[in-house]
Amino acid sequence: MRAYVGLGSNLGDREATLRQAVAALREVPGVRIVAVSAFRETDPVGFLDQPRFLNGAAAIETELSPQELLAALLEVERGLGRIRGGERYGPRTVDLDLLVYGDVTLAEPGLEIPHPRLHERRFALEPLAELAPGLEIPGKGPVEALLAELN
Repeated sequence: MRAYVGLGSNLGDREATLRQAVAALREVPGVRIVAVSAFRETDPVGFLDQPRFLNGAAAIETELSPQELLAALLEVERGLGRIRGGERYGPRTVDLDLLVYGDVTLAEPGLEIPHPRLHERRFALEPLAELAPGLEIPGKGPVEALLAELN
């Protein structure tokens, strides 16, 4: 299954952390990295009084279920020092979000696919458009059209 993972960091050596996250994902059994977007500086959303983010995305092929993939992403975050439970949308060493999982739509506690605010977030849509310009976000439309709506 082709899936897309959002990558973000705004504490410490952001680029090194994102590269470590990609390297850690490469080691997850049942996950193969297909491509990684360029990283881009972005302004924080929601909680504005914090450092700027470095964001990107990875395209992966996976044999894992959405729930197993999410568990792997959370484990990579923990391994890189992410502690959850602080300020919502606050500063973080690393943030790995399961953005899209094939054409699956899913809403269960702790996991919503596609990511519930993906269509509103330029910092997530731009790297997706770079990796897969024709990508269809299930239930929302083509990634390029969603980006155009934000302009």
